[in-house]
Amino acid sequence: MSKIQMKNAIAELDGDEMTRVLWEVIKEKLLTPFVDLKVEYFDLGLKSRDDSNDAITYEAAAAIKRLGVGVKCATITSNAARMKEYNLKQLTPSPNGIIRAELDGTVFRKPIIVKNVKPAVKTWEKPFIMGRHAYGDVYKNCEMYVDGPGKAELVFTDANGNETRKTIMEMKGPGILQGMHNLDSSITSFARCCFRYALDEKVDVWFATKDTISKTYDGRFKEIFQQVFDAEFKADFEKAGLTYFYTLIDDAVARVMKSSGGILWACKNYDGDVMSDMVASATGSLSMMTSVLVSPDGNFEYEAAHGTVQRHYYRYLEGEKTSTNPIALIFAWTGALAKRGELDGTPELVDFAKKLEKATLQTIEDGYMTGDIARIASPAAKKVLDSWEYIAEIKARLEKML
Repeated sequence: MSKIQMKNAIAELDGDEMTRVLWEVIKEKLLTPFVDLKVEYFDLGLKSRDDSNDAITYEAAAAIKRLGVGVKCATITSNAARMKEYNLKQLTPSPNGIIRAELDGTVFRKPIIVKNVKPAVKTWEKPFIMGRHAYGDVYKNCEMYVDGPGKAELVFTDANGNETRKTIMEMKGPGILQGMHNLDSSITSFARCCFRYALDEKVDVWFATKDTISKTYDGRFKEIFQQVFDAEFKADFEKAGLTYFYTLIDDAVARVMKSSGGILWACKNYDGDVMSDMVASATGSLSMMTSVLVSPDGNFEYEAAHGTVQRHYYRYLEGEKTSTNPIALIFAWTGALAKRGELDGTPELVDFAKKLEKATLQTIEDGYMTGDIARIASPAAKKVLDSWEYIAEIKARLEKML
């Protein structure tokens, strides 16, 4: 069988630890035997980012904007322990944070549903689409430790040199400070992306902040969302029989736990980071969640929603073939390939991506799965597989479909 051809390349962003290992296995076993992959490769492994002073990350983001489609492996965001472990020159910022800021995108995450894995929340019947604002807030913050008493101020200097000052705190002793920001333009893009995506998916939109406490910061999010909805989307939502609902974040969490699902839950950056992991875990596993970063000008970056699976990687280095779930990594590739095929008018590439997804889920529904899924599967797994065995089972089913 001849390989499926790609008209244009996608940006491939490699990652770290166990996900980097499985990334290569997925390419070798499930992609390159069937597709003549065209990629522009960027090594976003922690040491590579440190060696380049993060230039490689900005180059990767530029490639996504130029090519229109990217696919990203999971990466490490360094801390003090990682700095020592990898002998880094400095603490490196989140590569996801850099790419999201460069693309000014919204992250949409959706659980991957299989018949033999029931949600932990009994009322959930349909998947939640998690819309995460992927710009600013704590992910683009400025932090400071102060070692003694003093006055902490928030200062803004406008283009004419005029200063506006507000006292944050009269510090009585050592402590910590943090500055955050967001932009009207980015919040507006976020709102538009959410409402458009909801219309495409035919689901209601929920949005929540804590504007009762953060009256200016969160209040601005609430205000812009309502303005965008009223001016641009209200009529289309009414025509489609859909609704937009705003509430406080704590109320939203309480409502979600009793909801049947099937909504787009729009969240600020940190809320979306936390809540999307909660939804993923409650519906199966952090490895059972699709994730795509969508920019306002139509660029797409597909990624795994989970981390680098550090503990499994250490066991792998000791010679163990771990039972690490590769599904989110596979779906990152299928999402990117399907989007590339859609944009380039190559339906055979789209069809391949959909068949690979079907083979991946059919393997689980046939009773063959990794350990994390086996712990919650009903009926019980016929066999618990390591990652290499699971990928081999997927390949066998995929070959029958092609």
